Amino acid sequence: MKTLNVCMLGTGFMGRAHSNAFNQVGHFFDLPCKPVLKVCCGRDKEKLEKFQKTWGYEETETDWRKAIERDDVDLIDVASPNFLHKEQVIAAAKAGKMIICEKPLAMNYAEAVEMAEAVEKAGVASMVSFCYRRNPSISLFKQLVDEGRVGRAFHYRAVYNQDYTISQKVPVGGASLWRLDANVAGSGVTGDLLAHSIDCAEWINGPIKKVCAHTEIFVKERVNAVTGEKTPITIDDACMFLAIFENGSMGTFESSRYARGRKNFNTMEINGENGACYFNLEEPEYLQFFRYADPETGRKVEDHLTGWQKILVTNSEHPYMNRYWVPGTVIGYEHYFINQTADFLLQACGETPVAPVPTIRDAVRTQKVCDAVLQSAREERWIEI
Repeated sequence: MKTLNVCMLGTGFMGRAHSNAFNQVGHFFDLPCKPVLKVCCGRDKEKLEKFQKTWGYEETETDWRKAIERDDVDLIDVASPNFLHKEQVIAAAKAGKMIICEKPLAMNYAEAVEMAEAVEKAGVASMVSFCYRRNPSISLFKQLVDEGRVGRAFHYRAVYNQDYTISQKVPVGGASLWRLDANVAGSGVTGDLLAHSIDCAEWINGPIKKVCAHTEIFVKERVNAVTGEKTPITIDDACMFLAIFENGSMGTFESSRYARGRKNFNTMEINGENGACYFNLEEPEYLQFFRYADPETGRKVEDHLTGWQKILVTNSEHPYMNRYWVPGTVIGYEHYFINQTADFLLQACGETPVAPVPTIRDAVRTQKVCDAVLQSAREERWIEI
């Protein structure tokens, strides 16, 4: 079997999730190539060596430029903070490497376009890690929409709430809280959380035509974890926006890191002429489906059979689930990364994935919507995408 040598840029939360996927993917999918964890890269040498031992990388490197240029590396996985994405992706493209990049793709739309152009010029395979597409319940959500079981869409709504930055004592910066630093993260919940919601919404319901948004910063300054000094906070703690889709449906989106009691509350719902679907990440093995009319005949379901069905998405007929366990046994967050890694490796090697992967060009579109949302909030007006 052909091997594919992987270089991991970043040793944090996403570096762990991606490394686990590379280690596990061959256990569940028949692949044309075998990923090999060749080198991991980070600035903190002690942390880097621990990461290497934990996940089984052959070597370490503290200079990401040297890691990218290695002749024995085929795939660059960019799991670093957002401000590094552009330079690292472009360098990887110029070196002729395959690329996986975490979301958000870039600090802004202009950077994203530049990255996509470099990748396309190099002709290398790419994927952006919109991992929730690979949750089997969300994949089934899209399947039901594509099958016409929802029919003409009227409403789409998405919520993505967390609560980990409520305390004013939470510092900004450093290895764990760089997402509060505009110079490192680019934006707050819009790029961090709503990027996922926007990607899923356009994947399921088609392009967003225009948006009208409001953002809020609840804690205006925080202590810098590195310098100890108070630092102004300029990224969005919360964001809500209205959307009109090109298919004429209306959308509402909400995200906050100040939603007390919510840890990773990610929901989406679509209401259509023939039916409706609802998903909640806090119950990730379930998809709720409301069947109103048969998509082929248009005939209304008998009154006594209408109502929300709670589908346990564990059968072999459900997306991805024929790779795992027997019906009734669920999979977890780490499997979304395994699923997307399998799709990427299959597609990159010329075989058919379960579903086409979101490329860097696809992520440019998401970045464009994110930028429009932030522009709308600044200018307090509707923005055409």
